[in-house]
Amino acid sequence: MPDCYYELVDADDERGEKFAATDFVRSTWTAAIQHGAPVSALLVRGLQRCQPRDDTRLSRVLVDLLGPVPADGDLWVRARRERSGKQIELVSAEMLAPGPDGELRPVARASGWRLQTLDTAGVVHAPTEPLRPVSEAFTRDMKKDWDLNYVHSLDWRWLTQPMSDGPGESWIKPEVALVNGESMTPLERLFAVADDANGIGTKLDIRRWTFLNTDLAVHIHRLPDGEWVGIRAETSYGPDGIGTTIGTLFDESGAVGAIQQSVLVRPRPPR
Repeated sequence: MPDCYYELVDADDERGEKFAATDFVRSTWTAAIQHGAPVSALLVRGLQRCQPRDDTRLSRVLVDLLGPVPADGDLWVRARRERSGKQIELVSAEMLAPGPDGELRPVARASGWRLQTLDTAGVVHAPTEPLRPVSEAFTRDMKKDWDLNYVHSLDWRWLTQPMSDGPGESWIKPEVALVNGESMTPLERLFAVADDANGIGTKLDIRRWTFLNTDLAVHIHRLPDGEWVGIRAETSYGPDGIGTTIGTLFDESGAVGAIQQSVLVRPRPPR
């Protein structure tokens, strides 16, 4: 199996770029569906390649997971520019996969505000306390707990004990490519792990509860640099089965953006 999340099958399919997923996309909830992180990264790839301009970059990306994204079979990604402008553009991307009836249907969507860049180095300000360095983090060897899936694609190191008081903190490095034969862009790398914020911030026992996020909204004030992505996150739970994850994304120099996720909380049925 290639060391990637996806293989590009047909770049010129009339329905969009056609991909096949590898086992590295499989979710930790069930092997039949994809983890949200590779899906998000592939949508961001579509946003970045949509009528690109060298003088702009994505500032905010909103990903909506419309339902379970099948881990097997072909899928398609197509993107378009929704709003053009000299300083502000809106682009969107959509992932399609066959439904139960065999017809293609959207399974995930992303929208991104793309803003024109200029030099503001003289007013840089990022007051969020940085994460402790990667050298102080520890591994939990989570790969031994699952058959081949998304977790096996990562070097995941923790700065905090899972489910301890306060925000959870981790450093994560993808060890496979997003698309076979391609190098990940900084934002593709960021989104290949950003969806993990929900799991890092949780206070729930995965043996007793499920806590699936339906979306992620990421605002990026600085492009990340380097291989490691840091996450500090905490999830709040309401009394009615709904929660919210709020977190900060880092590279080794400091904060690069903020993330929020909606979380559906349900007790696991007895076995």
